[in-house]
Amino acid sequence: MKDLLQKKLALPEGQIELMSRFAEAMLEKNRVMNLTAITEPEAVAELHFVDCVSLLQAADFVGKTVIDVGCGAGFPGVPLKLAEPSIRLTLLDSLAKRTAWLSQTLAALGVEAEVVTARAEEFAAVRREQYDLAVSRAVARLPILCELCMPYVKPGGRFVAMKGAMAMEELSEAAHAIERLGGEVERVYAYPVADAEHRAVVIRKTARTPAQYPRPFAKIKKSPL
Repeated sequence: MKDLLQKKLALPEGQIELMSRFAEAMLEKNRVMNLTAITEPEAVAELHFVDCVSLLQAADFVGKTVIDVGCGAGFPGVPLKLAEPSIRLTLLDSLAKRTAWLSQTLAALGVEAEVVTARAEEFAAVRREQYDLAVSRAVARLPILCELCMPYVKPGGRFVAMKGAMAMEELSEAAHAIERLGGEVERVYAYPVADAEHRAVVIRKTARTPAQYPRPFAKIKKSPL
């Protein structure tokens, strides 16, 4: 794994070493817990690490407070933190088994991050508009994702959503939600991953999110903005 990551990422050896150890710990735990469907080493390197680290070209993460909403096995938050150690990272997921594994693994690697077990729409009441950046990958379509993530972002900050081929279609669907939640589209950053083109949708927070958002998840899902 380390050799693959060294070939694909221009990072110092110490950071590559940590990524490799995290990847190996994830694949080992994946034998008994469903952390990832991607298990072939080259695919893990490309689709988990190269994909996530590419976000550093989409927005400025240096020294920023970052929340990864619905982080799953730690993506994109962990690769971002390992590639840019100045990030102050919160990993948020609703599955306690997953967050317990993340806490233990990151502590063993000496990686500093806050790991929170909570639902995104509920934890927003605790950390409303306290982050420079919110990031999320493969959690929901963009209109839903915006309501879950944008309340965490302080005015002037950014929400970065990782999307694939349907990014522009989802962006069209989400236009009303973005405006209603206090944002505007800053850029769509396209980058190659394996044989596909991925996109990072960067939404800048221009105004405070109205207090009634996010709504309970059942309402968000039933009636997206």
